[in-house]
Amino acid sequence: MPSPSTAPAGSSSAASTDAAATMLTSVHPDVIRAHILTRLDGPALVAAASASAQLHSLSSDECLWRDVCVAAWPSVGDPRVAGAIAGFPAGHRSFFSDSYPVLHHHKPRSRRSSPLPPPPAEYLISAVDVHYEGEAIFSKVHETETASGWFDSSPFRVDLLDLKESVPTRIQKPSGTPDEAWLRHLEENLSLSWIVVDPARRRAANFSTQRPVSVQRHWLTGDVQARYVMVVAGGPPGSASEHVQCTATLTCVGKEGRKLHVREVSFQVEDMEGKSLNGRDSLVILGEAMEGGERRKAKRGSEGKERFEAYEARKRERRERKQRRERALDLVCITVGVAVFVAFWSFILFR
Repeated sequence: MPSPSTAPAGSSSAASTDAAATMLTSVHPDVIRAHILTRLDGPALVAAASASAQLHSLSSDECLWRDVCVAAWPSVGDPRVAGAIAGFPAGHRSFFSDSYPVLHHHKPRSRRSSPLPPPPAEYLISAVDVHYEGEAIFSKVHETETASGWFDSSPFRVDLLDLKESVPTRIQKPSGTPDEAWLRHLEENLSLSWIVVDPARRRAANFSTQRPVSVQRHWLTGDVQARYVMVVAGGPPGSASEHVQCTATLTCVGKEGRKLHVREVSFQVEDMEGKSLNGRDSLVILGEAMEGGERRKAKRGSEGKERFEAYEARKRERRERKQRRERALDLVCITVGVAVFVAFWSFILFR
């Protein structure tokens, strides 16, 4: 008989799991629901739901998931967002599974294998939250009407604030702090989520990176601008919209030693040549990303920035290839022109 010191590690782990499961079954479900599960955040609640059949049942409570979503994104408490989430297959649990993980959508779905698309949405809902050092400093919900011809043909852009509107925050640059250190601090502590909700598809997706891909100070005005870029698949291979960038821009104003105010929060979709896509094309791309995009757990906080830098490298390669083709075409045109000129004068002079 093996001694405890020589027992396999797997058997001790299994025994610990069985003991934990036995202890849970002895606890009243109301106690688990009210005093244990309510203390968990979304990822921990997902892990608890897969631990046992009892926890899976208790973790399916809609009120529990609603509180988790509102804690993560205060804008979800808005009645317009809550009304759209009510149509999701599993309510707030479905919304969380759509919105929390990092969106990966680099290959468009095959048109032949894709099911019939749902009826076009009459509007999209943007639920936007900005956090600084883990605390919400800005939340707003915006509805974008998508059923008009003006939307189809105009550049797609969502602005949450009017030109003269600003929102005070608690962000304050300490006096004497170098700009480089201050901007690096904001890059590490200023997060933004831009969740697009499509009530017709009953799907949602977070089209913002967890951290900004860049934080810069304008050389003239001193405004601080943070950009959050999510790269997704777009049009056919080889086209300018093969991959597009969904850019959420946050602009803050304020003097050194004083608290910053949020002046601009905007969202737009651009192709690989930097052109803004119109509403019709943007709606198709966002919808396909919601339906076909994978949701994965971020491996590291800088993953979004690394993906954006790889996308910028592809854009440079594409631009260089285009320039080479244009130079080659110019050379051919010049050669043909010279040949025609020489042939013409040869005909005139030596006939």
